[in-house]
Amino acid sequence: MTQHIRRVGEGRESVLSFVRPSEPDLGANALNLVYQAAEVFSDMEDRARETEARARSMCKAATERLLSAEARSEAADRARRAIIAEAECKLQDASRALRQAELQITAAEDRATATELRAQLAEAKAREAVEALALVEEAIRRRFCASSSTEKKLNAAA
Repeated sequence: MTQHIRRVGEGRESVLSFVRPSEPDLGANALNLVYQAAEVFSDMEDRARETEARARSMCKAATERLLSAEARSEAADRARRAIIAEAECKLQDASRALRQAELQITAAEDRATATELRAQLAEAKAREAVEALALVEEAIRRRFCASSSTEKKLNAAA
């Protein structure tokens, strides 16, 4: 019993109908079935090649995006390292400047303290000089007063 396969289209589906052909068409029908099967296999191979081509294309695009992302990541990492190195240099410069400023402040404070001590010493010497001068003036006054009273007594006695 041989059967003939015929496609009947209903909406989106293809339905195969099995119809019993007449005897003389058996060879032609068998050959027709072989051609149909070959066409189905050919369509399947075409779809498989298209699917494989799409998959390769998607893999290639994904690989390119991955390589691009890796390059951007490496560039960002290099930029980050450069920024960190620059920041470290600036921080070291700032630390050196701070230490230098602290040394200068300490030196200025030491100079100010030394100047203040010299000023206090000068003030003490000036007070001593004023006191000595006052003593000298007092001694001179006493001496003049004593000599003028001695002269008056001598003049009065004469």
